[in-house]
Amino acid sequence: MKAHGKVFKYLDNVDTDVIIPARYLNTTDPTELAAHCMEDIDQDFVHNVKQGDIMVARQNFGCGSSREHAPIAIQASGISCVIASTFARIFYRNAINIGLAILECPEASEKIEAGDEVEVDFDSGLIQNLTKGESYQAEPFPDFIKEIIREGGLLNSIQNK
Repeated sequence: MKAHGKVFKYLDNVDTDVIIPARYLNTTDPTELAAHCMEDIDQDFVHNVKQGDIMVARQNFGCGSSREHAPIAIQASGISCVIASTFARIFYRNAINIGLAILECPEASEKIEAGDEVEVDFDSGLIQNLTKGESYQAEPFPDFIKEIIREGGLLNSIQNK
């Protein structure tokens, strides 16, 4: 499994309230959530994101409320992978549950910049910054998590067995 796209870069402590503001939590429709993803910190995000793009942040990404709406909004916006130095544990679990690929890699989260073109190999954990000609190594997913992501989330994975 691979991802390839342009980077949207954010800093530390991006919480679920800015990923999808609480005023939009009256819906679970992924398309509607995607229309408001990141709007309180990056109003241009929804107008510029393309299918396959990659989100990069620094530490403690997804902190705050334990809402599944946040990874759903990110995934539905077209983001194929989120790379961060660290993730809030509940966000990490929610992302895997819905099939959103996320990787922890401090070096990548520091060196990758907004607009860089990046390719991610989930099997090896290799992150290649094609813009800068650099590579970074993340810990690859264990096989059972790769299967969950490949199947589009935990429920799909269970139903397909």
